[in-house]
Amino acid sequence: MAISERSGGAERPRGRSLRSLLPLLGFLRPYRLRLVGATIALIFSSATVLLLGQGVRRLVDDGLGAADGGLLDRTVGVLLVIVAAMAASTYGRFYLVSWIGERVVADLRIAVFDRVLSLSPAYFETTKTGEVLSRLTTDTTLLQTVIGSSVSMALRNALILLGGLVMLVVTSAKLAGLVLVVVPLVVVPILFFGRRVRALSRRSQDRIADVGAYAEEMINAIRTVQAFTHEPLDRTRFAGRVAESFDTAIARIRVRALLTAAVILLAFGAIALVLWVGGYDVIAGRMTGGQLSAFVFYAVLTAFAVGTISEVYGDLQRAAGAAERLLELLATRPEIAVPARPLAFPLPPCGQVEIDCVTFFYPSRPERPSLADFSLSVAPGETVALVGPSGAGKTTVFQLLLRFYDPARGSLRVDGVDVAAVDPAELRRRIGLVAQDPVIFAGSAADNIRYGRPEASEADIRAAATAAAATEFLERLPEGFDTFLGERGVRLSGGQRQRIAIARAVLRNPSILLLDEATSALDAESERAVQQALERLAAGRTTLVIAHRLATVLRADRIIVMEDGRIVAQGRHHDLIREGGLYARLAALQFTDRPAASS
Repeated sequence: MAISERSGGAERPRGRSLRSLLPLLGFLRPYRLRLVGATIALIFSSATVLLLGQGVRRLVDDGLGAADGGLLDRTVGVLLVIVAAMAASTYGRFYLVSWIGERVVADLRIAVFDRVLSLSPAYFETTKTGEVLSRLTTDTTLLQTVIGSSVSMALRNALILLGGLVMLVVTSAKLAGLVLVVVPLVVVPILFFGRRVRALSRRSQDRIADVGAYAEEMINAIRTVQAFTHEPLDRTRFAGRVAESFDTAIARIRVRALLTAAVILLAFGAIALVLWVGGYDVIAGRMTGGQLSAFVFYAVLTAFAVGTISEVYGDLQRAAGAAERLLELLATRPEIAVPARPLAFPLPPCGQVEIDCVTFFYPSRPERPSLADFSLSVAPGETVALVGPSGAGKTTVFQLLLRFYDPARGSLRVDGVDVAAVDPAELRRRIGLVAQDPVIFAGSAADNIRYGRPEASEADIRAAATAAAATEFLERLPEGFDTFLGERGVRLSGGQRQRIAIARAVLRNPSILLLDEATSALDAESERAVQQALERLAAGRTTLVIAHRLATVLRADRIIVMEDGRIVAQGRHHDLIREGGLYARLAALQFTDRPAASS
Protein backbone atom coordinates (compact mmCIF):
# COMPACT_ATOMS: atom_id res chain seq x y z
CA MET A 1 0.00 0.00 0.00
CA ALA A 2 1.46 3.35 -1.03
CA ILE A 3 1.91 6.09 1.53
CA SER A 4 2.09 9.83 1.13
CA GLU A 5 5.33 11.79 1.24
CA ARG A 6 4.00 13.79 4.11
CA SER A 7 3.77 10.69 6.29
CA GLY A 8 7.32 9.75 5.37
CA GLY A 9 8.65 10.38 8.84
CA ALA A 10 5.79 8.74 10.72
CA GLU A 11 5.95 5.30 12.24
CA ARG A 12 3.79 2.66 10.64
CA PRO A 13 2.43 -0.50 12.25
CA ARG A 14 4.95 -3.31 12.25
CA GLY A 15 4.17 -6.87 11.23
CA ARG A 16 5.14 -9.80 13.42
CA SER A 17 6.31 -12.21 10.74
CA LEU A 18 8.78 -12.46 7.91
CA ARG A 19 6.10 -11.33 5.43
CA SER A 20 7.96 -8.05 5.08
CA LEU A 21 10.47 -9.93 2.92
CA LEU A 22 7.86 -11.23 0.47
CA PRO A 23 7.63 -8.02 -1.63
CA LEU A 24 11.34 -8.41 -2.33
CA LEU A 25 10.51 -11.48 -4.42
CA GLY A 26 9.64 -9.08 -7.23
CA PHE A 27 13.32 -8.18 -7.46
CA LEU A 28 14.15 -11.87 -7.99
CA ARG A 29 11.90 -12.40 -11.01
CA PRO A 30 14.38 -11.18 -13.66
CA TYR A 31 16.85 -13.84 -12.51
CA ARG A 32 14.58 -16.89 -12.62
CA LEU A 33 17.04 -19.06 -14.57
CA ARG A 34 19.82 -18.45 -12.09
CA LEU A 35 17.37 -19.15 -9.28
CA VAL A 36 16.51 -22.50 -10.89
CA GLY A 37 20.21 -23.32 -11.17
CA ALA A 38 20.83 -22.32 -7.56
CA THR A 39 17.86 -24.44 -6.42
CA ILE A 40 19.13 -27.51 -8.29
CA ALA A 41 22.61 -27.04 -6.79
CA LEU A 42 21.02 -26.55 -3.37
CA ILE A 43 19.02 -29.77 -3.58
CA PHE A 44 21.99 -31.72 -4.93
CA SER A 45 24.38 -30.49 -2.23
CA SER A 46 21.85 -31.34 0.50
CA ALA A 47 21.30 -34.82 -0.96
CA THR A 48 25.04 -35.54 -1.03
CA VAL A 49 25.32 -34.57 2.65
CA LEU A 50 22.58 -37.06 3.49
CA LEU A 51 24.28 -39.75 1.39
CA LEU A 52 27.35 -39.42 3.56
CA GLY A 53 25.39 -41.05 6.40
CA GLN A 54 24.85 -44.18 4.34
CA GLY A 55 28.55 -44.14 3.46
CA VAL A 56 29.40 -44.03 7.16
CA ARG A 57 27.08 -47.01 7.83
CA ARG A 58 28.68 -49.07 5.03
CA LEU A 59 32.14 -48.09 6.23
CA VAL A 60 31.47 -49.32 9.79
CA ASP A 61 29.45 -52.45 8.99
CA ASP A 62 31.05 -53.67 5.73
CA GLY A 63 34.52 -52.16 5.81
CA LEU A 64 35.44 -52.35 9.47
CA GLY A 65 33.00 -54.99 10.70
CA ALA A 66 33.87 -57.49 7.95
CA ALA A 67 37.62 -56.81 8.25
CA ASP A 68 37.80 -56.76 4.42
CA GLY A 69 40.49 -54.39 3.08
CA GLY A 70 39.16 -54.42 -0.49
CA LEU A 71 35.64 -53.61 0.65
CA LEU A 72 37.04 -50.86 2.84
CA ASP A 73 38.87 -49.37 -0.18
CA ARG A 74 35.74 -49.42 -2.31
CA THR A 75 33.64 -47.89 0.48
CA VAL A 76 36.16 -45.07 1.02
CA GLY A 77 36.26 -44.51 -2.78
CA VAL A 78 32.49 -44.10 -2.88
CA LEU A 79 32.69 -41.68 0.04
CA LEU A 80 35.27 -39.58 -1.84
CA VAL A 81 33.04 -39.47 -4.92
CA ILE A 82 30.15 -38.27 -2.74
CA VAL A 83 32.39 -35.64 -1.14
CA ALA A 84 33.58 -34.41 -4.58
CA ALA A 85 29.96 -34.13 -5.79
CA MET A 86 29.08 -32.26 -2.61
CA ALA A 87 31.98 -29.84 -3.14
CA ALA A 88 31.02 -29.15 -6.79
CA SER A 89 27.34 -28.59 -5.98
CA THR A 90 28.24 -26.38 -3.01
CA TYR A 91 30.42 -24.24 -5.30
CA GLY A 92 27.53 -23.84 -7.76
CA ARG A 93 25.10 -23.01 -4.98
CA PHE A 94 27.39 -20.49 -3.31
CA TYR A 95 28.32 -18.73 -6.56
CA LEU A 96 24.80 -18.49 -7.95
CA VAL A 97 23.17 -17.46 -4.68
CA SER A 98 25.87 -14.86 -3.96
CA TRP A 99 25.53 -13.47 -7.50
CA ILE A 100 21.75 -13.20 -7.09
CA GLY A 101 22.20 -11.50 -3.71
CA GLU A 102 24.62 -8.91 -5.09
CA ARG A 103 22.47 -8.25 -8.17
CA VAL A 104 19.18 -7.97 -6.28
CA VAL A 105 20.63 -5.58 -3.72
CA ALA A 106 22.17 -3.49 -6.51
CA ASP A 107 18.72 -3.30 -8.15
CA LEU A 108 17.16 -2.46 -4.79
CA ARG A 109 19.63 0.37 -4.18
CA ILE A 110 18.89 1.77 -7.63
CA ALA A 111 15.14 1.55 -6.98
CA VAL A 112 15.47 3.29 -3.61
CA PHE A 113 17.71 6.02 -5.04
CA ASP A 114 15.30 6.53 -7.96
CA ARG A 115 12.45 6.93 -5.50
CA VAL A 116 14.45 9.36 -3.34
CA LEU A 117 15.16 11.53 -6.39
CA SER A 118 11.45 11.57 -7.24
CA LEU A 119 10.39 12.85 -3.81
CA SER A 120 9.72 16.56 -3.45
CA PRO A 121 11.38 18.80 -0.84
CA ALA A 122 8.26 18.37 1.35
CA TYR A 123 9.38 14.82 2.19
CA PHE A 124 12.75 16.01 3.45
CA GLU A 125 11.11 18.56 5.74
CA THR A 126 10.00 15.68 7.96
CA THR A 127 12.64 13.01 7.21
CA LYS A 128 16.32 13.36 8.05
CA THR A 129 18.78 12.93 5.21
CA GLY A 130 20.90 10.65 7.40
CA GLU A 131 17.94 8.31 7.86
CA VAL A 132 17.46 8.06 4.10
CA LEU A 133 21.18 7.35 3.64
CA SER A 134 21.00 4.67 6.34
CA ARG A 135 18.23 2.92 4.42
CA LEU A 136 20.22 3.19 1.21
CA THR A 137 23.41 1.75 2.72
CA THR A 138 23.02 -0.08 6.05
CA ASP A 139 19.63 -1.64 5.35
CA THR A 140 20.51 -2.75 1.82
CA THR A 141 23.82 -4.22 3.03
CA LEU A 142 21.92 -6.26 5.61
CA LEU A 143 19.57 -7.53 2.91
CA GLN A 144 22.57 -8.35 0.74
CA THR A 145 23.89 -10.66 3.47
CA VAL A 146 20.51 -12.31 3.88
CA ILE A 147 19.69 -12.79 0.18
CA GLY A 148 23.23 -13.76 -0.78
CA SER A 149 23.92 -16.08 2.13
CA SER A 150 21.40 -16.51 4.93
CA VAL A 151 18.43 -17.54 2.78
CA SER A 152 20.55 -20.15 1.02
CA MET A 153 21.79 -21.48 4.36
CA ALA A 154 18.26 -21.58 5.71
CA LEU A 155 16.91 -23.51 2.70
CA ARG A 156 19.88 -25.89 2.63
CA ASN A 157 19.58 -26.67 6.32
CA ALA A 158 15.80 -26.97 6.06
CA LEU A 159 16.29 -29.65 3.38
CA ILE A 160 18.94 -31.38 5.49
CA LEU A 161 16.63 -31.22 8.50
CA LEU A 162 13.73 -32.80 6.61
CA GLY A 163 15.94 -35.38 4.93
CA GLY A 164 17.75 -36.09 8.19
CA LEU A 165 14.46 -36.69 10.01
CA VAL A 166 13.37 -39.13 7.27
CA MET A 167 16.69 -41.00 7.45
CA LEU A 168 16.46 -41.11 11.26
CA VAL A 169 13.09 -42.86 10.98
CA VAL A 170 14.40 -45.24 8.30
CA THR A 171 17.49 -46.07 10.36
CA SER A 172 15.70 -46.55 13.73
CA ALA A 173 12.08 -45.60 14.32
CA LYS A 174 12.52 -46.05 18.07
CA LEU A 175 15.43 -43.62 18.36
CA ALA A 176 13.78 -41.26 15.88
CA GLY A 177 10.79 -41.04 18.20
CA LEU A 178 13.07 -39.79 20.97
CA VAL A 179 14.47 -37.12 18.63
CA LEU A 180 11.01 -35.98 17.53
CA VAL A 181 10.01 -35.50 21.17
CA VAL A 182 12.87 -33.00 21.56
CA VAL A 183 12.25 -31.09 18.29
CA PRO A 184 9.26 -29.09 19.63
CA LEU A 185 11.36 -28.14 22.65
CA VAL A 186 13.91 -26.66 20.23
CA VAL A 187 11.37 -24.88 18.01
CA VAL A 188 9.58 -23.10 20.87
CA PRO A 189 12.56 -20.96 21.94
CA ILE A 190 13.25 -20.12 18.28
CA LEU A 191 9.76 -18.67 17.92
CA PHE A 192 9.82 -16.96 21.31
CA PHE A 193 13.25 -15.36 21.03
CA GLY A 194 12.89 -14.72 17.28
CA ARG A 195 10.12 -12.16 17.76
CA ARG A 196 12.18 -10.31 20.34
CA VAL A 197 15.21 -10.35 18.01
CA ARG A 198 13.12 -8.81 15.24
CA ALA A 199 11.79 -5.99 17.42
CA LEU A 200 15.25 -5.24 18.77
CA SER A 201 16.71 -5.37 15.25
CA ARG A 202 14.29 -2.70 14.10
CA ARG A 203 15.23 -0.52 17.07
CA SER A 204 18.92 -1.13 16.40
CA GLN A 205 18.59 -0.01 12.78
CA ASP A 206 16.74 3.13 13.88
CA ARG A 207 19.50 3.98 16.37
CA ILE A 208 22.16 3.46 13.68
CA ALA A 209 20.21 5.84 11.43
CA ASP A 210 20.21 8.41 14.27
CA VAL A 211 24.00 8.13 14.52
CA GLY A 212 24.43 8.60 10.78
CA ALA A 213 22.02 11.54 10.64
CA TYR A 214 23.76 13.40 13.46
CA ALA A 215 27.24 12.75 12.04
CA GLU A 216 26.16 13.92 8.58
CA GLU A 217 24.65 17.12 9.96
CA MET A 218 27.78 17.97 11.96
CA ILE A 219 30.18 17.16 9.10
CA ASN A 220 28.20 19.34 6.68
CA ALA A 221 28.34 22.18 9.22
CA ILE A 222 31.95 21.59 10.30
CA ARG A 223 32.99 25.22 9.83
CA THR A 224 30.13 26.46 11.99
CA VAL A 225 30.83 23.79 14.61
CA GLN A 226 34.46 24.84 14.88
CA ALA A 227 33.76 28.56 14.62
CA PHE A 228 31.49 28.36 17.68
CA THR A 229 33.88 25.93 19.48
CA HIS A 230 30.97 23.50 19.73
CA GLU A 231 33.14 20.38 19.40
CA PRO A 232 32.99 19.23 23.06
CA LEU A 233 29.19 19.39 23.22
CA ASP A 234 28.79 17.73 19.80
CA ARG A 235 31.24 14.99 20.81
CA THR A 236 29.15 14.35 23.92
CA ARG A 237 25.89 14.28 21.98
CA PHE A 238 27.31 12.00 19.31
CA ALA A 239 28.73 9.67 21.98
CA GLY A 240 25.28 9.57 23.56
CA ARG A 241 23.68 8.48 20.29
CA VAL A 242 26.41 5.87 19.77
CA ALA A 243 25.81 4.61 23.31
CA GLU A 244 22.09 4.26 22.62
CA SER A 245 22.90 2.34 19.45
CA PHE A 246 25.36 0.15 21.34
CA ASP A 247 22.90 -0.60 24.16
CA THR A 248 20.19 -1.58 21.67
CA ALA A 249 22.63 -3.78 19.74
CA ILE A 250 23.79 -5.49 22.96
CA ALA A 251 20.19 -6.20 23.92
CA ARG A 252 19.67 -7.83 20.51
CA ILE A 253 22.90 -9.79 20.79
CA ARG A 254 21.96 -11.00 24.29
CA VAL A 255 18.65 -12.37 23.04
CA ARG A 256 20.30 -14.03 20.03
CA ALA A 257 22.95 -15.56 22.29
CA LEU A 258 20.26 -16.97 24.58
CA LEU A 259 18.50 -18.40 21.54
CA THR A 260 21.66 -20.08 20.27
CA ALA A 261 22.56 -21.45 23.71
CA ALA A 262 19.08 -22.89 24.23
CA VAL A 263 19.12 -24.62 20.84
CA ILE A 264 22.60 -26.10 21.41
CA LEU A 265 21.70 -27.35 24.89
CA LEU A 266 18.50 -29.02 23.75
CA ALA A 267 19.84 -30.40 20.46
CA PHE A 268 23.03 -31.92 21.77
CA GLY A 269 21.31 -33.10 24.94
CA ALA A 270 19.03 -35.09 22.62
CA ILE A 271 22.06 -36.59 20.85
CA ALA A 272 23.52 -37.72 24.18
CA LEU A 273 20.20 -39.34 25.05
CA VAL A 274 20.12 -41.12 21.67
CA LEU A 275 23.65 -42.46 22.14
CA TRP A 276 22.74 -43.80 25.54
CA VAL A 277 19.59 -45.62 24.35
CA GLY A 278 21.20 -46.72 21.04
CA GLY A 279 24.25 -48.08 22.83
CA TYR A 280 22.04 -50.51 24.78
CA ASP A 281 20.35 -51.58 21.49
CA VAL A 282 23.74 -52.38 19.91
CA ILE A 283 24.76 -54.37 23.01
CA ALA A 284 21.48 -56.27 22.81
CA GLY A 285 21.93 -56.91 19.05
CA ARG A 286 18.82 -55.00 18.04
CA MET A 287 20.87 -52.75 15.70
CA THR A 288 24.37 -52.75 14.22
CA GLY A 289 27.21 -50.40 15.03
CA GLY A 290 26.97 -48.97 11.50
CA GLN A 291 23.28 -48.18 11.97
CA LEU A 292 24.00 -46.42 15.26
CA SER A 293 26.86 -44.51 13.63
CA ALA A 294 24.61 -43.49 10.76
CA PHE A 295 21.86 -42.52 13.18
CA VAL A 296 24.24 -40.40 15.22
CA PHE A 297 25.52 -38.80 11.99
CA TYR A 298 21.96 -37.88 10.97
CA ALA A 299 21.15 -36.70 14.48
CA VAL A 300 24.20 -34.41 14.49
CA LEU A 301 23.26 -33.16 11.01
CA THR A 302 19.73 -32.48 12.23
CA ALA A 303 21.00 -30.70 15.34
CA PHE A 304 23.39 -28.54 13.33
CA ALA A 305 20.60 -27.81 10.84
CA VAL A 306 18.29 -26.68 13.63
CA GLY A 307 21.07 -24.57 15.19
CA THR A 308 21.93 -22.96 11.86
CA ILE A 309 18.27 -22.26 11.14
CA SER A 310 17.94 -20.57 14.53
CA GLU A 311 20.96 -18.38 13.73
CA VAL A 312 19.67 -17.60 10.26
CA TYR A 313 16.22 -16.91 11.64
CA GLY A 314 17.74 -14.08 13.68
CA ASP A 315 19.32 -12.69 10.49
CA LEU A 316 15.98 -12.98 8.73
CA GLN A 317 14.30 -11.11 11.57
CA ARG A 318 16.83 -8.29 11.21
CA ALA A 319 16.34 -8.34 7.44
CA ALA A 320 12.57 -8.11 7.92
CA GLY A 321 13.09 -4.90 9.91
CA ALA A 322 15.39 -3.52 7.19
CA ALA A 323 12.91 -4.55 4.48
CA GLU A 324 10.11 -2.70 6.27
CA ARG A 325 12.15 0.50 6.25
CA LEU A 326 13.10 0.14 2.59
CA LEU A 327 9.60 -0.77 1.49
CA GLU A 328 8.25 2.24 3.39
CA LEU A 329 10.48 4.41 1.25
CA LEU A 330 9.64 2.58 -1.98
CA ALA A 331 5.93 2.82 -1.17
CA THR A 332 6.08 6.58 -0.59
CA ARG A 333 4.19 8.36 -3.35
CA PRO A 334 5.78 11.56 -4.64
CA GLU A 335 3.58 14.55 -3.88
CA ILE A 336 4.66 16.00 -7.21
CA ALA A 337 4.04 13.40 -9.90
CA VAL A 338 3.73 13.33 -13.68
CA PRO A 339 0.03 13.62 -14.66
CA ALA A 340 -1.54 10.60 -16.36
CA ARG A 341 -1.95 12.66 -19.54
CA PRO A 342 0.45 15.60 -19.30
CA LEU A 343 -0.16 18.64 -21.44
CA ALA A 344 2.56 19.95 -23.74
CA PHE A 345 4.05 23.43 -23.60
CA PRO A 346 3.83 25.58 -26.72
CA LEU A 347 6.97 25.95 -28.83
CA PRO A 348 9.06 27.98 -28.93
CA PRO A 349 8.99 28.95 -25.22
CA CYS A 350 8.23 32.61 -24.54
CA GLY A 351 8.59 32.82 -20.74
CA GLN A 352 5.18 34.13 -19.71
CA VAL A 353 4.39 33.57 -16.00
CA GLU A 354 0.98 33.91 -14.35
CA ILE A 355 0.26 33.27 -10.68
CA ASP A 356 -3.44 33.42 -9.88
CA CYS A 357 -4.81 33.73 -6.31
CA VAL A 358 -2.30 31.27 -4.83
CA THR A 359 -2.39 30.29 -1.16
CA PHE A 360 0.33 27.96 0.10
CA PHE A 361 1.31 26.36 3.41
CA TYR A 362 4.62 24.56 3.99
CA PRO A 363 4.05 21.03 5.35
CA SER A 364 6.21 21.81 8.38
CA ARG A 365 4.24 25.03 9.06
CA PRO A 366 0.62 24.20 8.23
CA GLU A 367 -0.81 26.81 10.59
CA ARG A 368 0.55 29.85 8.73
CA PRO A 369 0.32 30.53 4.97
CA SER A 370 3.56 31.48 3.23
CA LEU A 371 1.51 32.96 0.38
CA ALA A 372 -2.05 34.22 0.76
CA ASP A 373 -4.20 35.01 -2.31
CA PHE A 374 -1.02 35.90 -4.17
CA SER A 375 -1.37 36.95 -7.83
CA LEU A 376 1.34 38.06 -10.23
CA SER A 377 1.64 38.26 -14.01
CA VAL A 378 5.05 38.54 -15.68
CA ALA A 379 5.29 39.30 -19.40
CA PRO A 380 7.79 37.53 -21.65
CA GLY A 381 11.22 39.16 -21.35
CA GLU A 382 10.23 41.26 -18.33
CA THR A 383 12.54 41.57 -15.31
CA VAL A 384 10.61 41.54 -12.04
CA ALA A 385 12.23 41.93 -8.63
CA LEU A 386 10.69 40.48 -5.45
CA VAL A 387 11.66 42.41 -2.33
CA GLY A 388 10.51 42.40 1.25
CA PRO A 389 11.55 41.30 4.72
CA SER A 390 12.58 37.73 5.51
CA GLY A 391 9.58 35.40 5.60
CA ALA A 392 7.58 37.53 3.15
CA GLY A 393 7.22 34.56 0.75
CA LYS A 394 9.71 35.51 -1.96
CA THR A 395 11.53 32.18 -2.09
CA THR A 396 8.18 30.38 -1.91
CA VAL A 397 7.25 31.91 -5.27
CA PHE A 398 10.34 30.28 -6.78
CA GLN A 399 9.59 26.94 -5.09
CA LEU A 400 6.10 26.91 -6.59
CA LEU A 401 7.28 27.97 -10.05
CA LEU A 402 9.73 25.05 -10.02
CA ARG A 403 6.83 22.93 -8.76
CA PHE A 404 8.65 21.62 -5.75
CA TYR A 405 5.27 22.08 -4.06
CA ASP A 406 1.66 22.53 -5.18
CA PRO A 407 -0.46 25.36 -3.75
CA ALA A 408 -3.39 24.71 -1.46
CA ARG A 409 -5.50 27.05 -3.63
CA GLY A 410 -4.99 28.89 -6.88
CA SER A 411 -2.91 28.06 -9.94
CA LEU A 412 0.36 28.86 -11.70
CA ARG A 413 0.70 29.01 -15.48
CA VAL A 414 3.80 29.14 -17.66
CA ASP A 415 3.29 30.06 -21.30
CA GLY A 416 -0.45 29.74 -20.71
CA VAL A 417 -0.31 26.12 -19.41
CA ASP A 418 -1.18 25.14 -15.83
CA VAL A 419 2.05 23.77 -14.32
CA ALA A 420 0.07 21.08 -12.44
CA ALA A 421 -1.02 19.62 -15.80
CA VAL A 422 2.46 19.18 -17.31
CA ASP A 423 5.42 16.90 -16.69
CA PRO A 424 7.46 18.64 -13.92
CA ALA A 425 10.67 17.82 -15.82
CA GLU A 426 9.39 19.70 -18.90
CA LEU A 427 8.52 22.69 -16.73
CA ARG A 428 11.95 22.74 -15.09
CA ARG A 429 13.72 22.51 -18.45
CA ARG A 430 12.33 25.97 -19.22
CA ILE A 431 13.70 27.44 -15.99
CA GLY A 432 17.23 28.35 -14.96
CA LEU A 433 18.04 28.88 -11.28
CA VAL A 434 20.95 30.79 -9.75
CA ALA A 435 20.75 30.42 -5.98
CA GLN A 436 22.25 32.50 -3.20
CA ASP A 437 24.40 29.55 -2.10
CA PRO A 438 24.89 27.57 -5.31
CA VAL A 439 25.57 23.85 -5.11
CA ILE A 440 28.97 22.80 -6.45
CA PHE A 441 29.34 19.06 -6.88
CA ALA A 442 32.48 17.06 -6.15
CA GLY A 443 33.76 17.01 -9.73
CA SER A 444 35.59 19.15 -12.24
CA ALA A 445 34.63 22.69 -13.22
CA ALA A 446 33.51 21.41 -16.63
CA ASP A 447 31.32 18.74 -15.00
CA ASN A 448 29.67 21.35 -12.79
CA ILE A 449 28.88 23.63 -15.73
CA ARG A 450 27.73 20.68 -17.85
CA TYR A 451 25.16 19.92 -15.12
CA GLY A 452 22.97 22.52 -16.81
CA ARG A 453 22.86 20.47 -20.03
CA PRO A 454 24.55 17.03 -19.82
CA GLU A 455 24.84 16.61 -23.60
CA ALA A 456 26.70 19.91 -24.07
CA SER A 457 30.00 19.96 -25.97
CA GLU A 458 33.30 21.33 -24.64
CA ALA A 459 32.84 24.38 -26.88
CA ASP A 460 29.38 25.01 -25.38
CA ILE A 461 30.81 24.76 -21.87
CA ARG A 462 33.59 27.26 -22.62
CA ALA A 463 31.12 29.65 -24.24
CA ALA A 464 28.87 29.47 -21.16
CA ALA A 465 31.85 30.09 -18.86
CA THR A 466 32.87 33.11 -20.93
CA ALA A 467 29.35 34.54 -20.74
CA ALA A 468 29.45 34.08 -16.96
CA ALA A 469 32.85 35.80 -16.67
CA ALA A 470 34.28 32.54 -15.32
CA THR A 471 36.82 31.65 -18.02
CA GLU A 472 39.59 33.83 -16.62
CA PHE A 473 39.76 32.25 -13.17
CA LEU A 474 39.01 28.73 -14.46
CA GLU A 475 41.97 28.82 -16.84
CA ARG A 476 44.23 29.82 -13.94
CA LEU A 477 43.35 26.64 -12.04
CA PRO A 478 46.00 23.85 -12.08
CA GLU A 479 44.15 21.76 -14.66
CA GLY A 480 41.90 24.43 -16.10
CA PHE A 481 38.32 23.33 -16.70
CA ASP A 482 39.26 19.77 -15.62
CA THR A 483 40.35 20.87 -12.14
CA PHE A 484 38.64 19.02 -9.30
CA LEU A 485 36.77 21.64 -7.28
CA GLY A 486 36.49 19.68 -4.03
CA GLU A 487 33.37 18.71 -2.12
CA ARG A 488 30.84 21.59 -2.19
CA GLY A 489 33.38 23.65 -4.16
CA VAL A 490 35.64 24.35 -1.17
CA ARG A 491 38.51 25.30 -3.49
CA LEU A 492 36.57 28.28 -4.90
CA SER A 493 35.63 31.66 -3.50
CA GLY A 494 31.98 32.71 -3.15
CA GLY A 495 32.11 34.80 -6.31
CA GLN A 496 33.74 31.98 -8.28
CA ARG A 497 31.09 29.49 -7.15
CA GLN A 498 28.42 31.97 -8.15
CA ARG A 499 29.87 32.38 -11.64
CA ILE A 500 30.02 28.59 -12.06
CA ALA A 501 26.30 28.54 -11.21
CA ILE A 502 25.63 31.32 -13.73
CA ALA A 503 27.55 29.43 -16.42
CA ARG A 504 25.40 26.39 -15.62
CA ALA A 505 22.26 28.49 -16.14
CA VAL A 506 23.65 30.01 -19.37
CA LEU A 507 24.28 26.51 -20.73
CA ARG A 508 20.72 25.52 -19.92
CA ASN A 509 19.47 28.43 -22.06
CA PRO A 510 16.18 28.81 -20.16
CA SER A 511 13.28 31.03 -21.13
CA ILE A 512 12.66 31.88 -17.45
CA LEU A 513 15.48 32.86 -15.11
CA LEU A 514 15.18 32.75 -11.32
CA LEU A 515 17.85 34.69 -9.39
CA ASP A 516 17.65 34.03 -5.65
CA GLU A 517 19.86 36.49 -3.74
CA ALA A 518 22.59 35.75 -6.28
CA THR A 519 24.96 38.53 -5.12
CA SER A 520 24.02 39.09 -1.48
CA ALA A 521 27.02 37.29 0.04
CA LEU A 522 29.74 38.71 -2.24
CA ASP A 523 32.33 41.41 -1.81
CA ALA A 524 32.10 44.53 -3.98
CA GLU A 525 34.51 43.33 -6.69
CA SER A 526 32.93 39.89 -6.99
CA GLU A 527 29.45 41.40 -6.89
CA ARG A 528 30.27 43.65 -9.83
CA ALA A 529 31.60 40.76 -11.93
CA VAL A 530 28.65 38.54 -11.04
CA GLN A 531 26.13 41.34 -11.63
CA GLN A 532 27.52 41.96 -15.10
CA ALA A 533 27.32 38.24 -15.88
CA LEU A 534 23.74 38.14 -14.62
CA GLU A 535 22.75 41.08 -16.80
CA ARG A 536 24.11 39.29 -19.86
CA LEU A 537 22.30 36.13 -18.83
CA ALA A 538 18.98 37.94 -18.25
CA ALA A 539 18.98 39.71 -21.60
CA GLY A 540 15.93 38.61 -23.60
CA ARG A 541 14.66 36.28 -20.86
CA THR A 542 11.84 36.52 -18.37
CA THR A 543 13.68 37.14 -15.10
CA LEU A 544 12.48 37.03 -11.51
CA VAL A 545 14.95 38.37 -8.97
CA ILE A 546 14.89 38.00 -5.20
CA ALA A 547 17.06 40.60 -3.49
CA HIS A 548 17.42 42.06 -0.03
CA ARG A 549 20.06 44.47 -1.35
CA LEU A 550 17.88 46.92 -3.24
CA ALA A 551 20.82 48.38 -5.16
CA THR A 552 20.83 45.21 -7.27
CA VAL A 553 17.24 45.67 -8.52
CA LEU A 554 17.17 49.36 -9.40
CA ARG A 555 17.06 48.53 -13.12
CA ALA A 556 14.20 46.02 -12.83
CA ASP A 557 11.19 46.67 -15.06
CA ARG A 558 9.00 46.21 -12.01
CA ILE A 559 9.58 45.76 -8.29
CA ILE A 560 7.08 43.66 -6.30
CA VAL A 561 7.05 44.49 -2.59
CA MET A 562 5.92 41.56 -0.45
CA GLU A 563 4.97 41.20 3.19
CA ASP A 564 3.37 38.24 4.98
CA GLY A 565 2.81 36.39 1.71
CA ARG A 566 0.99 39.26 -0.01
CA ILE A 567 1.85 42.00 -2.49
CA VAL A 568 1.69 45.35 -0.70
CA ALA A 569 3.09 47.54 -3.50
CA GLN A 570 4.59 47.35 -6.98
CA GLY A 571 6.20 49.70 -9.47
CA ARG A 572 9.58 51.20 -10.41
CA HIS A 573 12.11 52.20 -7.79
CA HIS A 574 11.50 55.94 -7.89
CA ASP A 575 7.71 55.51 -7.93
CA LEU A 576 7.83 53.27 -4.85
CA ILE A 577 10.09 55.73 -3.07
CA ARG A 578 7.59 58.53 -3.69
CA GLU A 579 4.68 56.35 -2.46
CA GLY A 580 6.37 55.72 0.87
CA GLY A 581 5.42 52.56 2.75
CA LEU A 582 7.47 49.41 3.27
CA TYR A 583 9.74 49.81 0.24
CA ALA A 584 10.60 53.39 1.13
CA ARG A 585 11.47 52.30 4.68
CA LEU A 586 13.69 49.47 3.38
CA ALA A 587 15.36 51.84 0.92
CA ALA A 588 15.95 54.44 3.63
CA LEU A 589 17.70 51.82 5.77
CA GLN A 590 19.92 50.63 2.92
CA PHE A 591 20.68 53.87 1.11
CA THR A 592 21.34 56.05 4.16
CA ASP A 593 24.68 57.81 3.62
CA ARG A 594 24.76 56.30 0.09
CA PRO A 595 22.97 58.91 -2.02
CA ALA A 596 24.75 57.81 -5.17
CA ALA A 597 23.15 54.40 -4.99
CA SER A 598 19.65 55.75 -5.54
CA SER A 599 20.49 58.22 -8.24
